[in-house]
Amino acid sequence: MLIYFIYFWGMGETVVKPYSKEGGSKKEQVATMFNNIAARYDFLNHLLSMGIDVLWRRKAIKLLKARGPKNMLDIATGTGDFAIECLRLNPEKVTGIDISQGMVSVGISKIEKRKLNDRITLMVGDSENLPFADNTFDAITVGFGVRNFENLKKGLSEMHRVLKPGGQVAVLEFSKPKRFPIKQFYNFYFKRILPTIGKIVSKDASAYTYLPESVQAFPDGEAFAAILKEVGFNSCGIYPQSFGISTIYLAQK
Repeated sequence: MLIYFIYFWGMGETVVKPYSKEGGSKKEQVATMFNNIAARYDFLNHLLSMGIDVLWRRKAIKLLKARGPKNMLDIATGTGDFAIECLRLNPEKVTGIDISQGMVSVGISKIEKRKLNDRITLMVGDSENLPFADNTFDAITVGFGVRNFENLKKGLSEMHRVLKPGGQVAVLEFSKPKRFPIKQFYNFYFKRILPTIGKIVSKDASAYTYLPESVQAFPDGEAFAAILKEVGFNSCGIYPQSFGISTIYLAQK
């Protein structure tokens, strides 16, 4: 298998890595994977999701609207789609951070082309060791990124640390549908169709096999909400999207 599971009995969590035949931590492998697919990422992302990922991001942004955040952070920003979506809230500044230099480079080109440099700044950095002071941001967004963390609780704790008291974090992540026939179609698409198309277009056989495996291992729904509360967030709303294919989590510090 190109994907393998390593179970840490003491930690009680399953860690999924993209490349089974290579060494390195999950963090290093995830960075390598996204560097490999960066040039084709936007095309594949919108093709494989049939564009519905755009609607999910917009719904997540709407949940933050009431607070009127002025200084926002987009974690695991990738090529900057969520950071750009944040501008719908008219913030003064949006900062995007991602571990992949390749993804950030594509994002910077996109932002320069749209002449948004004065409002959005993208940078390479570790989401589990954020280079920002405590209580810096009014709101934080994360789109399909938390399941890629090597240490989930550490990454969520870092979000809590840099968020201002009363601030909110909107996490958009894939989840596991439970209703028939959505569950069956979802599993077939994720395990059969998506990896095949992803391999052909991206030329990275592991990247789109890693996606369904990492989703399967991720503690979604109430389990993820419980972790958010464990690291310090006061509350967490759970908003399933498209019959449970993805979920938006809205947590407050």
